Amino acid sequence: MKKFDKKLVLQNGQEFLGYGYGSTKETVCEIVFNTSMVGYQEILSDPSYTDQIVVMTYPLIGNYGINDEDYEARNMNIGGMVVREWCETPSNFRYTKTLSEALEEHDIPCISGIDTRMITRIIRNEGCQKAAIINIDKTREEALEMIKQSHTPHNQVSRVSCRKRWYSRTPHHRFNVVAIDCGMKLNIVRSLNKIGCNVTIVPFDTPVDNILSFHPDGIFVSNGPGDPEDVIIVAEHLKALHGIKPIFGICLGHQLIGLSYGATTYKLKFGHRGGNHPVKNLRTGKIEITSQNHNFAINADSLENTPLDITHINLLDNTIEGMECIRDHVFSVQYHPESAPGPQDSTYLFDNFIRLMEECKNG
Repeated sequence: MKKFDKKLVLQNGQEFLGYGYGSTKETVCEIVFNTSMVGYQEILSDPSYTDQIVVMTYPLIGNYGINDEDYEARNMNIGGMVVREWCETPSNFRYTKTLSEALEEHDIPCISGIDTRMITRIIRNEGCQKAAIINIDKTREEALEMIKQSHTPHNQVSRVSCRKRWYSRTPHHRFNVVAIDCGMKLNIVRSLNKIGCNVTIVPFDTPVDNILSFHPDGIFVSNGPGDPEDVIIVAEHLKALHGIKPIFGICLGHQLIGLSYGATTYKLKFGHRGGNHPVKNLRTGKIEITSQNHNFAINADSLENTPLDITHINLLDNTIEGMECIRDHVFSVQYHPESAPGPQDSTYLFDNFIRLMEECKNG
């Protein structure tokens, strides 16, 4: 039987032995869980997971390998991964490398053979906490000291946002969209292209005048990692754009739109991550199954003195999942309508963005 060579130590002192894959480095990060049954490649390459160790609740990971088309970002910034069972022999005609090879290439540590159900219950009951993936020869006391000495990262958006603008064009486009990149998934760009939008992607701190110099029909604010209060500059820019162009925000973009109107945010106990969250559309009464990945939410009480109306709520914990300001042609959702992979219940939101741009363009 293969000997354990890695261990996972939680901030609460609990220790789990396992097998290391990918990078051999040791790491300390916040640990979270994701309930998706598929999509580990997209999770690994989603910038919203920057500096987080992700526990996969689905037991078998790696069975369809990694391919060159399904990355959600050009670089992987995830802190690490914890899985129950690891597959090194993928069966998929599209795969170009194994999961272990991809993790080694991007210097990301992973540990397998762990009781992921137990860890998920700990996070669910105690909340997110720090954890360390370390070599087997280190003691629990050494790991806890590493955790104690580690600093909570901030300003992750500045690390994952693009350094300069880039373009994604589509034939016979109808609209021009400027997308503010706070750590944007590539499938958002693909979704905007698919509905007839040329997209100009700009760094998160691009000034308002520069954004408007591209003569956009609409402005999109992307997902991204970390605390929205760390990128208050984006909220300030959005405030200056209210009523000038239609604005659509997703995930972190949703939170930043809230901040731009004077709302506040708070950190959830263990966040929402996975492709199975039920959300109620208050406009239609329909229930949407959604894909989510976030640690923060909008404070409902803080919306009372703003022009924002709640449009969607999470049926698991009643958190705000959608807002709109009809006056300014602004709307946002906390979840990912472009989910890749995941449920497609909410793709209509991109059509809503098109409708708003048409209304404003026709005047």
